[in-house]
Formats: sequence, structure tokens, C-alpha cells
Amino acid sequence: MPDLTDYAKNLLGRALCARVPALPSQVFLGLGTGGSDSTGLTGEPAGNGYARQRVTFTGTGAQQNTDAVRFTFTAAAGTLTHVGLFDAASGGNPLTWSALAQPAAVSAAGTVTVNPAALVVTPS
Repeated sequence: MPDLTDYAKNLLGRALCARVPALPSQVFLGLGTGGSDSTGLTGEPAGNGYARQRVTFTGTGAQQNTDAVRFTFTAAAGTLTHVGLFDAASGGNPLTWSALAQPAAVSAAGTVTVNPAALVVTPS
């Protein structure tokens, strides 16, 4: 996930200048159909059982998700092509976003799984 949002760039800039920003204590992964640095993830599904999922990371340097992240859908939600991290389960601020390696077509009820170590946040 190499693309930081404008919000995250500002947050890191303040932290580097000892301005004590409120860093997130938890992060949540979302699915969507696009993304940009100014808005983060776009096109999140509405309804059909979709909800952002809490994700934890580990590592030194590059951060990788420790556990599988599962999104459960109760009905079709279309083709999801991007992921994004947020500082809240709903609403909140976008932190980073990236295209999925493979789009996830949700044409009926089911689960989309992001495997452990599949999400990588690099410090560069």
C-alpha cells in the first residue's frame, strides 16, 4: 500500500516536527472501486453486510497484516478493485490506499479474504 492520503502525509509531517498529532490507535481495512491521495479509498459498498474490518500489522520497516481479514457479504456488491486503511470503523480519516493484486468480484453472498502478510505498508 504505497499511496498515502493527503491526510496521512499531513499527520506524518506534524509528527516529524514534534507537533504531537493524534496517531491512530487502531486501523480498519476497507474495500472499494478506486482511490486517490486526496480522498483515499473510493466506492466502498453500502449495505449487503459490508463493514470495514480491524487489521493489525507487525514487522520492522515494511508492515504486514498479521491475520487474515475477512469481509462477509449477504448479497452481491459488484467488483471491488482497491483497499484502503482508515482510522475508524466508519467515517474517520483515510490513511492509505492501493489497488488489489486481483479484483474481487462479489456476485452473490460470500466472503472476500485478504490473507496474512498480503497487505504491506512500506516506509518509503
